[in-house]
Amino acid sequence: MMNVELRPLRESDVARMEEVLSSPEGTGELQWFGHRNLQHIREKVAAGGYLGPDDGGLIVEADGAFAGWVSWNKRFWGPRATSWSWEFGILIISAFRGKGIGTAAQRDLVGYLFAHTPVHRIQAGTDVKNLAEQRVLEKIGFQREGVIRRAQWRMGEWHDQILYSILREEWNTAG
Repeated sequence: MMNVELRPLRESDVARMEEVLSSPEGTGELQWFGHRNLQHIREKVAAGGYLGPDDGGLIVEADGAFAGWVSWNKRFWGPRATSWSWEFGILIISAFRGKGIGTAAQRDLVGYLFAHTPVHRIQAGTDVKNLAEQRVLEKIGFQREGVIRRAQWRMGEWHDQILYSILREEWNTAG
């Protein structure tokens, strides 16, 4: 098993992230949304290392190599002051997929967010075709909540997503 660590983004990471995000080969078919302006990544890293009160991101390293990244942002279910949760996503570079790196990174991220923020709920969504990610989320204790119909526009058509979540007290017993 490779040693997986999460670390803050550095300015030197941004070019690699842009390279990965610039093609379907880099992102994989389920995360390719076409060419887009990625300046916001540079700006967030320059402003505070991509760690803010409403969102954040960390690099995933496997045995010291750049393997991808995780990011999260606030999702609101009512009044902004009291009814928010974190929603996270992950992108693992194709050469590192299928080796347990994504599982370790997501488990570490959930532990990090529960340890360092007062969040009660963390959620993640994935494409209905992404069976590997569904298995990972369930393996680390997430509960499947349901299908979000036609929620994502990608590759010329709408795609269903599955919403998963874990609550703080579930993590305390599962994590």
